[in-house]
Amino acid sequence: MDLDVYVTAHRAEWERLDHLLRRGGKLTGAEADELVSLYQRAATHLSIVQSSAPDPMLTARLTQLVARARATVTGTRRSSWRDAARFLTAGFPAAVYRSRHWWVPTAVLSTLLAVLIGWWIGTHPEVQAAIGAPADLREMTRPGGQYETYYSSNPAASFAAQVWTNNAQAAAMCLVLGAFLGIPVLWILFVNMLNVGVGIGLMSSAGRLDVFLGLILPHGLLELTAVFVAAGTGLRLGWTVIDPGPTTRRAALAERGRAAVGMAIGLALVLFVSGLIEGFVTPSGLPTWARITIGVAAELLFLAYVYVLGGRAARAGEQGDLEEADRSAQFPTAA
Repeated sequence: MDLDVYVTAHRAEWERLDHLLRRGGKLTGAEADELVSLYQRAATHLSIVQSSAPDPMLTARLTQLVARARATVTGTRRSSWRDAARFLTAGFPAAVYRSRHWWVPTAVLSTLLAVLIGWWIGTHPEVQAAIGAPADLREMTRPGGQYETYYSSNPAASFAAQVWTNNAQAAAMCLVLGAFLGIPVLWILFVNMLNVGVGIGLMSSAGRLDVFLGLILPHGLLELTAVFVAAGTGLRLGWTVIDPGPTTRRAALAERGRAAVGMAIGLALVLFVSGLIEGFVTPSGLPTWARITIGVAAELLFLAYVYVLGGRAARAGEQGDLEEADRSAQFPTAA
């Protein structure tokens, strides 16, 4: 494409759009319609210039012009409680539901890995010896040992806050680092499953697996589900780098990235609930069956939230992204 010829052909439209924008609210109905039409055409021109003949100065000029026109056409909008309600009742659960084909297999494979590690450690004394001295392992797994006292080692409120912060950071890392082809996400997952597997193996070798499960299941079901959702979303983001689908890589990453940011906020709330359970329910004097029942109930409520509320929102077209009016306009790029 001859850039000089293209600029000459469309300069008058850009100048006319700039003139209308400078007039602000003093436009007639016909001029307002003209502004909208010129804005759409300028956005298309910007897309063509970026894809066919990228020129830094022209691109910057058109980008600024299109941004000004878009702000005038769409207006400004402040966030409100309605946005928060929409996010919690539609945006977040729909985003989790739409990424289920990533996080559900992630959850299954990760759980199998933890069980396999636990079986390997529990049935191989030489592996246990490599983990720690026999006396240290007995101290960890005995009644009243470190595995049991861990959950009551600090006041419940501060312990819950600490757990929530650590888990929220792990989930955020999965979401953010997913753009690096998902490789860091796999490492974070492995470390988490290794820790669970070590606990299973050591406690089962001491004949106290039931105690370990009674301690980890109340909060662990919801906590690990949140981690699996974050990891699955991170892996999906990494795959978008490789295969962006029918849109451009930049547009696909922008959409997935915005959804991941929203997912981080939503998962922080989910992990806050699991942190409360871990801080107040897990070390409580409730019977084991009661503590596990609370954990199972929290997990089932979250799954119902995702599959019922999120599924309904997703089928209605909710993407878990910004509202359409708040997104950058997308126009076809030249071949």
